[in-house]
Amino acid sequence: MNFGVDKVKAAVIAIDLHRGHMDLSVATMPVKTQAQADRVLGNAAQLFAWCREQDWPVIHLVTTYRDVPEIRSNPFWRTRADDPHATRKNVERHNLQGSPGCTVMPQVLDAKKDWIVNTKKRYDCFVGTDLDFTLRAHGINTLIITGVNTNSCVLSTVAAACSKDYAVIVPSDCVDTMDDPGLHDAALLCIRTALGFVMTSAEIMSLNELKKA
Repeated sequence: MNFGVDKVKAAVIAIDLHRGHMDLSVATMPVKTQAQADRVLGNAAQLFAWCREQDWPVIHLVTTYRDVPEIRSNPFWRTRADDPHATRKNVERHNLQGSPGCTVMPQVLDAKKDWIVNTKKRYDCFVGTDLDFTLRAHGINTLIITGVNTNSCVLSTVAAACSKDYAVIVPSDCVDTMDDPGLHDAALLCIRTALGFVMTSAEIMSLNELKKA
C-alpha cells in the first residue's frame, strides 16, 4: 500500500487515553459507556504492542492544565462551561494538574518504552508541545493516530499532521468520542476524504510494508 513516503518510519500518537476520559469512576469528561472505553483500550493495547515490536515509539499526549484560567482562556470552551446542558460542561474541572484524570490508562502504557507528553492544552497535539520536534528528531514520517475524541482532538491533530506533511493513518477501532456517534463517523469521513488513511487496527497489522524487516 502506498502511504506517500519512500519508506515508512512510524510512531503512534495516543491522544488522551487517560483516566479523565476513559476511567468512568473518576472521569470528568467520560466516554458514554464502560463498554466503549474497554473496546477502544483493548484494541489500542493490541495495536500498541504490535507497534512496539516494530520498534516504533508510542507517544502518549495527556491534556494537563495548571489552573482554570488556562482552560477558560479559550472562548468557546468558556461557553461550554457556562452551559449546563453542554456535553462538555465539565471542561473547567477536566484534567487539572494533579488530578486522577491526568494518568494514562495502564492497559495502553508500557512505562519502560513509551514516551509521555503532558503539556497538551488544546485539541491539536502540536500546539504548545514538543511533539513535532520529537518526531522530526527521530526521523518519523508516518503517524498512527489513536485516542479520543474523534471529532475534536483526533480530527484537529490529523489535520495539523497532514499540513505538516506527515503521512497519517487512523485505526477506526482505536478512536471514539464522548459526543454523538454520528460525529465520530463524520470525523472519519473527513479524514479519509482529505487528510489520511482510515482502516482497522487488524488491517494495519496485516500490511507487509509496515512489518519490521
